[in-house]
Amino acid sequence: MSALRPDLLPPIDPASLRPAQLSTHRPRILILYGSLRARSFSRLTAEEAARILDTLGAEARLFDPRDLPLPDATDADHPKVAELRDLVGWCEGMVWSSPERHGAMTGVMKSQIDWIPLSLGGVRPTQGKTLAVMQVCGGSQSFNTVNQLRILGRWMRLLTIPNQSSVAKAWDEFGDDDRMKPSPYYDRIVDVMEELVRFTLLTRDIRDTLVDRYSERVEDHAALSARVNQSRAV
Repeated sequence: MSALRPDLLPPIDPASLRPAQLSTHRPRILILYGSLRARSFSRLTAEEAARILDTLGAEARLFDPRDLPLPDATDADHPKVAELRDLVGWCEGMVWSSPERHGAMTGVMKSQIDWIPLSLGGVRPTQGKTLAVMQVCGGSQSFNTVNQLRILGRWMRLLTIPNQSSVAKAWDEFGDDDRMKPSPYYDRIVDVMEELVRFTLLTRDIRDTLVDRYSERVEDHAALSARVNQSRAV
């Protein structure tokens, strides 16, 4: 006997992937960076990304992680936690930019992600939104951090775009004006932001459809049946 529930698995209608009406506002992108240093290269890289996003027609906002408490060290109504969660609700896509420290993302970066709930008031605030990942390195190029960020993005049910950025010897890629010098590293960040905006425009109006899952429909149906049967028993 098949375990499949055909009544909960209708054929996929291609029309459902074409929204009836397209949003006309600028794509909303939240940028998180992972360092509190006065001259933070992950922040400077994030600021370059914001400028590029503005050129591409998106609206970008950066979250300043300074004064954000450690996860679970206080209640979620802390002003910095509330600010972060409001921005996550506002955005349609995100950029995560972290330094690599001891072969991994920083605690500052992870703390921000850990404060983003998987569910908030019955709504998954990150599900189906787009994500671009970037890292800066103090030495030779590495991809440890972007690989970790991809795992977290998948866990948060974000649509992580294929392209990514890893800037080697970041201290040598910025001038005295804190602007990034022309280089293949800069060009790659432009590539990543361009791809992020495209994916955001393609998916933002159908993200609920893209992440609609059979297993959750089965679970919801079972919960509904239990409630109905309980009501009848009463």
